[in-house]
Amino acid sequence: MSDLVQRVQEVLPSVRRDLEDLVRIESVWADPARRGEVQRSADAVTKLLTEAGFGDVQIVSEGGAPAVIARHPAPPGAPTVLLYAHHDVQPEGDPTQWATPPFEPTERDGRLYGRGTADDKAGIATHLAAFRAHDGNPPVGVTVFVEGEEESGSPSLSRLLAAHRDTLASDVIVIADSDNWSTEVPSLTVTLRGLADCVVEVATLHHGLHSGLWGGVVPDALSVLVRLLASLHDDDGNVAVAGLHEAGAADVDYPPERVREETGLLDGVSEIGSGTVPQRLWAKPAITVIGIDTTPIDKSSNTLTPRARAKVSMRVAPGGDAAEHLAALTRHLEEHTPWGAHVTVIPGDLGQPYAIDATGPVYDAAREAFRTAWGAEPVDTGVGGSIPFIAEFAAAFPSAKILVTGVEDPATQAHSVNESLHLGVLERAAISEALLLANLASERQVAP
Repeated sequence: MSDLVQRVQEVLPSVRRDLEDLVRIESVWADPARRGEVQRSADAVTKLLTEAGFGDVQIVSEGGAPAVIARHPAPPGAPTVLLYAHHDVQPEGDPTQWATPPFEPTERDGRLYGRGTADDKAGIATHLAAFRAHDGNPPVGVTVFVEGEEESGSPSLSRLLAAHRDTLASDVIVIADSDNWSTEVPSLTVTLRGLADCVVEVATLHHGLHSGLWGGVVPDALSVLVRLLASLHDDDGNVAVAGLHEAGAADVDYPPERVREETGLLDGVSEIGSGTVPQRLWAKPAITVIGIDTTPIDKSSNTLTPRARAKVSMRVAPGGDAAEHLAALTRHLEEHTPWGAHVTVIPGDLGQPYAIDATGPVYDAAREAFRTAWGAEPVDTGVGGSIPFIAEFAAAFPSAKILVTGVEDPATQAHSVNESLHLGVLERAAISEALLLANLASERQVAP
């Protein structure tokens, strides 16, 4: 094992260079103008996996973004491990809000800054490091699957899984797209919330009216919308929609000062909701208004607005059904619209929550790898965010054991400006994965 740890450390400089090259590719699938960059990213990943020693590497697409599949066959009697990551990234937002250019990887204070440094091109780097550490010949079968549209909701993933089911079939699935408890303590993610969203539009008038002539007599649509959105929470900030599911959360300490430090909560602003932080974050529903369409301030006039709309995003607790929760949210919006305003709810994306029974030899092998690599006991945690494709993997490969790991930490700021990767976490994550492949080789009971 010590030789394997040393080998990971030896390959990490080359892995970092490859990661930096990937970060320089603006693989934003959500931006039609950069679809060519996503293809260039898939080509680069293909080249890296081929050079690492995979003999069967292909780019596949089932009507969506290009994905990459690479295979190394299992020795007789050994299990096959599927290593997942994604090469597409979130849009960078306003580049002026970044301390350094978003697509130019820059190291500061032991962290590598840039869009995709952590989410999730570091996942690709972790898989490369683990495979290279075994000199391209690990003691288990390895299939690498690098998706190209995860940040857009993985709309073609089900078709990819169906079309390439035999190629992707495995005994263990490692999804390197999650968080760690800290830069010093690793996590196994065992629960994830689901997702349901919609657009709600309210209308009060056929056309705008002079606010001086008619204000105080007829309602404007924006005031209606504001009151309707306010009805989604009670005075303490708990979700007020009836019929939503709540689950149980791990009993771990998450003090208020950690919440304030990790979120950047402003002085005087309080938390919302009731219950422990893990309960609210991992096991209860949450509703957020993520966008509003109405008259911009610089184009406003003394006019009653006839129509306004908002996008509402809901997180679904593990054990709940996303479609049923969207139906409950829709009923609430329709029943709580004030003053008889017309309301239209347009359903959006759905993603099911997921809970993992993290017991048995595969998870024992993972925890042992974590302990060796990190020098700390891993924490079983939930994630407030959603990775809906995990439920799709579970449905496609029901006998496979799923491990959700990652290279992020509380300071990563994935999806935000100044996203970064802690380089020490990358090293420990790569060592963990290399050790996991070795540990699984001795767990013959996980093989078919």
